[in-house]
Amino acid sequence: MWIPLLSFTALPHVGGIYGGFITRKEVKTWYASLNKPSWRPPNAAFPVVWTSLYTGMGYGSYLVWKELGGFTEDALVPLGLYGLQLALNWAWTPIFFGAHKIKLALIELVMLTGTVAGTMVSWYPVSRTATLLMAPYLAWLCLATSLNYCIWRDNPETKKD
Repeated sequence: MWIPLLSFTALPHVGGIYGGFITRKEVKTWYASLNKPSWRPPNAAFPVVWTSLYTGMGYGSYLVWKELGGFTEDALVPLGLYGLQLALNWAWTPIFFGAHKIKLALIELVMLTGTVAGTMVSWYPVSRTATLLMAPYLAWLCLATSLNYCIWRDNPETKKD
């Protein structure tokens, strides 16, 4: 059972790696020019935090998959919500850093946070451990939403050429 374990745990990192390519250039240019709140985490914290969060959520999804006997009818909602939140997670970086659409990224982040909460509710009866592995992710998303809001509030959007 090593292949499913490794596959589920690694899957979230795929979008994270892709997002890292988009972010890397923008952090030094566009993002550096934005007004940001003083309480924001340092840039160096983000890759470390996201690596931990992706690993935790990926392992949690494996626990849910295993407990429900694979991709069964019972797994449709818990793993479907997980897949939706993962897609929303992966979409945020191209919206914020790629397209420089701060308000749209904020709306998307609110949707992501709600979907993660829904995922956790659906996971709780299946695996409390998996649910707890998502708790730091939900907390980080609350911080990220606050940060995105402050950046939107403090930086009027301009059209990107």
